Amino acid sequence: MSQELEIEFKNILEEVEYLQLLTAFSISEDKKIIQENFYFDTPEFSLKGVGAALRIRKKNGICTLTLKQPVKRGLLETHQVLSKEDAEQMLNGGNIIEGEVASIIKGLSIEPLDVRFFGSLKTKRAEVDYKNGLLVLDKSYYLNQIDFEVEYEVTDEVSGKLRFKELLEQYKIPIRKTDNKILRFYNRKKQILLGEELT
Repeated sequence: MSQELEIEFKNILEEVEYLQLLTAFSISEDKKIIQENFYFDTPEFSLKGVGAALRIRKKNGICTLTLKQPVKRGLLETHQVLSKEDAEQMLNGGNIIEGEVASIIKGLSIEPLDVRFFGSLKTKRAEVDYKNGLLVLDKSYYLNQIDFEVEYEVTDEVSGKLRFKELLEQYKIPIRKTDNKILRFYNRKKQILLGEELT
């Protein structure tokens, strides 16, 4: 188990802006990595209700269970490495694997047994060091949708916000209200469910 504080700024991109940034930072296709996130919540969206998010991420053959919780500055991430068997069990409808993450969820007054697998989001990710932070360009695929996003991960919130704003201004990219991936995923899932109910 490990914990880290995540401070990041993000902005949804048009495809042309995404391609512009790939070119500007000389990022070729072979520099991108594929990662897949598998999202979990209760049928009542109890984790979302307390501002938390739970996922398994498969990256470079390693499965990591991560709980994200809001804190005063950024998000607190609790990571728990899973065996492939444990990850498959959870993805096939099994319970959350015992450990630190399940304990924290209980502490949020949410019963881990109620948590269910909701679906997955696949991302082609490119990362470059940029002004004492990490600049991330993502192309994400989920529920018949594709979107593009730039993220800037930093350790200092004040200087990071300023540098991110300057970057967007430099490339004439408007600041857009940007939900995190799990919220975009859930909003899309609700859209689909509502669409199915209407037809």
